[in-house]
Amino acid sequence: MKALASRRALREQIVALLQAGDFPALAALAGQEAGVAGQLMNYLFDPTRLLHWRAVEGMGYVAAAQPEQVRKHINRLLWQLNEDSGSFGWLAAAALGEIARRHLPLVEDILPMFYGFLGNPFARMTMLWGLGRLWEVHPEVLDEAIPLVFDFLKDPDPQMRGLAAWCLGRVKPPGLAEALSGLVGDDAPVELYDREQLGCTTVGNLAREALGGQD
Repeated sequence: MKALASRRALREQIVALLQAGDFPALAALAGQEAGVAGQLMNYLFDPTRLLHWRAVEGMGYVAAAQPEQVRKHINRLLWQLNEDSGSFGWLAAAALGEIARRHLPLVEDILPMFYGFLGNPFARMTMLWGLGRLWEVHPEVLDEAIPLVFDFLKDPDPQMRGLAAWCLGRVKPPGLAEALSGLVGDDAPVELYDREQLGCTTVGNLAREALGGQD
């Protein structure tokens, strides 16, 4: 009972920090409690809730501060990207991208297989988000995935078009302006977690943002 109460108290601390968006405090807590990363794993399944997206970002902060605590969960995240896992991808792809953003050596060995999951429809959306977060800090990594992301700019699903535009805007590859020219007037809605908030924008807005600084 004492152990159960301790886990519950830790979970309540983590939820409070996620709700406050206090990621540095979350990383500091991981330095005191070995179970923080494991608790965060319990929130990587609902891409429609802000708390779960903040758990994704929190996992990156913990990876930077306590990489060994996160390392033991990498295989589980990969498994969740497998259709046989029954998890439908959840937020595993996004979490792997965020971990790579904050502590690239932790997942560098698995990156060659990482973008290959773009071929799985159930993982594409959060994979695009994860790639965008990675490219924002490490634009030289996984450049072989760029042509695949370009293809999603023509996807019939506006969520895919918008996320592809947002993702490519982080790395700004050659040909981006031409590829996005037909999307700047696209007012289809897109949901996006960005700047610690989960909000609604449009494909056109994301295309224009991606073109910022482009000729």
